[in-house]
Amino acid sequence: MTDKQSTVNSQQSTVNSEQLPMTKRRKFLTGILALSSLSLSGCGWRLGNVRANSIVKGVSDQLFIYTWTQYTDQQLLKTFNAQSGLKVLADVYDSNDVMLAKMQAGGGAAYSVIYPSDYMVQKMVKLDLLTEIKKESLVGLENLFPRFQNPTYDSNNRYSIPYSWGTTGFLYNSEKLPTPPDNWDYIWKNKEQLKKKMTLLNDVREVMGGTLRMLGYSYNSKNEDEVKQAYEKLKEIQPYLTAFDTDAWRNKILAGDLLVAMCYSSDAVKIAKENPKLKYIVPSSGSSLWTDTIVIPKTAPNPNGAYAWINYLLQPEVAAEISQRLVIATPNRPGFELLPKKFQNNTNLYPPESVLEKCERIAPLSGFEEVYERYWTQLTSI
Repeated sequence: MTDKQSTVNSQQSTVNSEQLPMTKRRKFLTGILALSSLSLSGCGWRLGNVRANSIVKGVSDQLFIYTWTQYTDQQLLKTFNAQSGLKVLADVYDSNDVMLAKMQAGGGAAYSVIYPSDYMVQKMVKLDLLTEIKKESLVGLENLFPRFQNPTYDSNNRYSIPYSWGTTGFLYNSEKLPTPPDNWDYIWKNKEQLKKKMTLLNDVREVMGGTLRMLGYSYNSKNEDEVKQAYEKLKEIQPYLTAFDTDAWRNKILAGDLLVAMCYSSDAVKIAKENPKLKYIVPSSGSSLWTDTIVIPKTAPNPNGAYAWINYLLQPEVAAEISQRLVIATPNRPGFELLPKKFQNNTNLYPPESVLEKCERIAPLSGFEEVYERYWTQLTSI
């Protein structure tokens, strides 16, 4: 997803609202992503007055969304289309910064739904890009776990609705690396063994943040000397990296071309299903905790359709189906309770408190972000 952030049920108390921080991918979907089926008979959900009030031939019978690659789901889109009469068309991006740049340049006027990460919600609110959520137009907001109903990045979900959450860490080949990369410094200590066999995310805040954490500082440091130290450490490791990469690493690690990749928990769990020798771990000194959300931009041409989409996703049955099919952690309590026990007990998706308490949510840094960008440009230009 440039940027991002419980154990549920019995894990319900695992994450409090003060704890919870995906650079993701950039491909372009040019067609209508709606062609399969989803069995949700009897879920009792209604679109309310959306069909009656908003389906007028033209813009209002289409819903354009701007999202992360791993959140595109043809089965979901077909079922939504059948129930609402709305055709959903999606474009995808590989980082929050790419998305924001497009929105600020006026290229996002067609979108009625966007999926920014938590800290980006704060940025977009400050830039006056988002419309305030009309709670009276929502059905199912109470389905969210309490900690997601009043998150620190958006009090009382004023501008956003949480969609998924997770951590950032390492996916590694346990057959070839019997000693796991249990902390950030592992890749420095083992750089010769890992030379051209490892990737870090193409994400300034995640990569800088993890290195800052290794040095004993905050992911959100506003001390330029600390950021410079992180840059110098990364400059040491840069010649040993295959790339700064948020997407292509998946096929490479499955093919055996990589031994370790920095990635998001949801991606790691999905890839590990294809090869059980691939294991995910969160660095012991701490990492980021992120939440990806759904927002409605002020320029949305079809806000009624946007509310219909959000209400659809808030259904427990839909949340559970999405969680299993896309292998993502859901913030929906009754949706979580519908998941198989094996899924509920997956600690890579729903980490224990001992892991989460060491993690930080990425936060906006206002003008200081220019410092990060300056060092990142230098690093990636080497």
